[in-house]
Amino acid sequence: MDRPPESLQFRRDQHLFGPGPKRLLALDGGGVRGAISLAFLAEMETLLRDRNGPDSTLGNWFDLIGGTSTGAIIAAALALGHRTEQIEDFYRNRAQLVFRRSISRIPGLRSRFDASALMAEIERVVGDRTLETTDLLTGFALVMKRIDTGSPWIVANNPRAPYWNENQGRSHTGNRRYRLADLIRASTAAPLYFDPELISIHESQPGALFVDGGLTPYHNPSFILFMMTTLRAYKICWPTGVDNLTIVSIGTGSYRSTLLHPQLRFMAPARLAFHSLMSLMHDTQSDALMLMQWLGESLTPWPINREVGTLADEIMPGGRLFKFVRYDVRLEMDWLAENFDQPISTRQLAKLREMADPANIALAYEIGRQAARRQVKPEHFGL
Repeated sequence: MDRPPESLQFRRDQHLFGPGPKRLLALDGGGVRGAISLAFLAEMETLLRDRNGPDSTLGNWFDLIGGTSTGAIIAAALALGHRTEQIEDFYRNRAQLVFRRSISRIPGLRSRFDASALMAEIERVVGDRTLETTDLLTGFALVMKRIDTGSPWIVANNPRAPYWNENQGRSHTGNRRYRLADLIRASTAAPLYFDPELISIHESQPGALFVDGGLTPYHNPSFILFMMTTLRAYKICWPTGVDNLTIVSIGTGSYRSTLLHPQLRFMAPARLAFHSLMSLMHDTQSDALMLMQWLGESLTPWPINREVGTLADEIMPGGRLFKFVRYDVRLEMDWLAENFDQPISTRQLAKLREMADPANIALAYEIGRQAARRQVKPEHFGL
């Protein structure tokens, strides 16, 4: 029989429920542009090892690591104790096996890539472990969308969560029994790119269909993870305040997608729908960043828009709820010209914005690496 979580016998429980200030790491979605996030994480890990010793890992430093889509892959690997160079190797050497086009997959009739290849690579990282595995050294969470009911699912290895166990008299599967690989595959199941993932959640039902977590308002998961750790319903209940909670949010490159009027006049409806969806994802990211910079003390303020600026001088009534750090790059020509030491062509920029081209990983990582050396400071995440 499982011992109660109050015993804090596992490192996961010590991170989630133990005393002291808490640190939360939130990782955006973005496909192969996850290489940008990895560059920031590598810089953080270097600083952590310099201060706390060569055996230090981000998985033990943060009390909860969560992500959406590609961020879910990275979050799981970190929570399992992997170092950033191991995850970087996964992106550089395995992504080409996942994003391999086939002439047999007709656009519009079938997803662009074979989901079984993605599942195989995810299983290389997490194996056959379930969400309750004690190999997860810290709190872990991911975002996915249940498409048959239209509801976002934020699933975590929180043993106090309402659906962690099977309830007597009900036949739903407890969250603890979900395979990590299935959850991560679901969080990365971007429509057009990969088929939805079918997960059995109820003994009397055939299963539920899940798609990419980026199709929820939580493409940047920092706000929903903050809510999960503080709302009473989830029973984690971390104390708030700048001395109690630090939230580090890492992006995969942001940009505003624009169209000229002549393009709109002759654009096919399917392409217009896709562009609208991508624009909506940008809007949700911007809203999350606005909320987090308003609710918290922002150590790395980013401009939201020309109207509100960075919100650096705004203080929510009642005071700031946490320290907030945002690391990211702007995939815009003027920003790159100022912050990157290599010239970028218009064609290169357009390719960098793509989420499914492994040929972009090396350049994306280098852009992230240079940005990380400017942005990341040890005091940002509690060193």
